[in-house]
Amino acid sequence: MDYQAVLEEVAAFARPLVGRGQAADYIPALAGVDTGQFGMAVADVDGGLYGVGDWERPFSVQSISKAFGLALVLAEGGDLIWERVGTEPSGNAFNSLVQLEYENGIPRNPFINAGALVVTDRLQTLTGDASTTLLEFLRAESGNPEVSFDPEVARSESEHGDRNAALAHFMASYGNLDNPVPTVLEHYFWQCSIEMSCRDLALASGFLARHGLRTDGSRLLPRREAKQINAVMLTCGTYDAAGDFAYRVGLPGKSGVGGGIIAVIPGRCTLCVWSPGLDSRGNSVAGVAALDHFTTLTGWSVF
Repeated sequence: MDYQAVLEEVAAFARPLVGRGQAADYIPALAGVDTGQFGMAVADVDGGLYGVGDWERPFSVQSISKAFGLALVLAEGGDLIWERVGTEPSGNAFNSLVQLEYENGIPRNPFINAGALVVTDRLQTLTGDASTTLLEFLRAESGNPEVSFDPEVARSESEHGDRNAALAHFMASYGNLDNPVPTVLEHYFWQCSIEMSCRDLALASGFLARHGLRTDGSRLLPRREAKQINAVMLTCGTYDAAGDFAYRVGLPGKSGVGGGIIAVIPGRCTLCVWSPGLDSRGNSVAGVAALDHFTTLTGWSVF
């Protein structure tokens, strides 16, 4: 497979869509991001790395961090997390309070905000420093020691995080948080503020294509748990547009309102695409189209 040629064709296809949609203006630090940017990278399981466009420009990973946090919780603490968070698509907004009340403080899945707060809480209990643990993991897997938090984004999210605080307090009232709510929120906001490039994220997510093996060949997860993460990414990884994403792209994926999306082709490669213009459900307009075209050109999907 000539990945570079495919990426260049995908970029040309997606170019007319770059700039469509809106930046995540409900996070003030992201509101002014130039939506006319586009990058895409592929990292194959044999060590090949390919990119196009703004593929080495860092951006705010936001909810993409949730996939890595879940992996670390499974690696550190096994599958006990599934007693505190479900594996079903939500069908509602990623920050919905209504659904959480119906389900007695148990989030529907680990990729909606409530579920990610539970995962962050568990990682904090297991490690004593959830956000730094995640940052160090991402630096190691991407091979980039410069990966870092963005304090401005973390502060912006904290200052406008009332809905997340409400979710956390609501779950705490049901006994579904072990740590103090302010601690959980702080680590959650720092995790979402991490900046990485398409290059970094394609490399860092490689363990999901290698069935749980890290970059250095050591095992992070049993094959079964890597499969679980990929499965939940497929059904829940793109907010309440997961069905449409599975229909169009046919790959496990996790998006973030910074405009990035990671996607996994087990046994072959991992991809990351970034373009900050979002659709009404919080996914990159050009990014989804690019991944759709990539799977069309290659014929690769999990179906």
